[in-house]
Amino acid sequence: MSVIRIVSTVHSRLRSASLLAAAGMFATMLSAAPASANDYDAAIKDIQSTMGGVPGFVKQFPKVGLPGAWAEVKAIELSDKTALSPKVKSLISLAVAAQIPCNYCVWSDTENAKRAGATDEEIQEAVAMAALTRHWSTIFNGMQVDFAQFKKDMGGE
Repeated sequence: MSVIRIVSTVHSRLRSASLLAAAGMFATMLSAAPASANDYDAAIKDIQSTMGGVPGFVKQFPKVGLPGAWAEVKAIELSDKTALSPKVKSLISLAVAAQIPCNYCVWSDTENAKRAGATDEEIQEAVAMAALTRHWSTIFNGMQVDFAQFKKDMGGE
């Protein structure tokens, strides 16, 4: 489960590019030095500001890791300035969550996908694709299908 899975509900609360720029600068600062109490406090304040509260599970996460984890969530999952749209990211995350399986993530990702405009049919198809991928992966691996031959059969090398 991502560190702050339910923070993805924040998509609707991200209001400006300046917040995203601040998240990028914050991530850069975190990668340059080890986390300190000040970094942790800053992350908690940013989570509070972004989400309107700090979920209980956040307080269970190791303090030293929270600043980096929050920066990662904001830069990838919560950003609408990435290669993938929020809807596509939510559907991918839902498909993975269904396979892990993670009830927390399935619930959260389904809600996020709906908020991002996914239809029930898109949600169902994303989960079905995860199942289909898992099914064939089980067959290929369990039957020890020759990988080089598989690539040739599928039009590769």
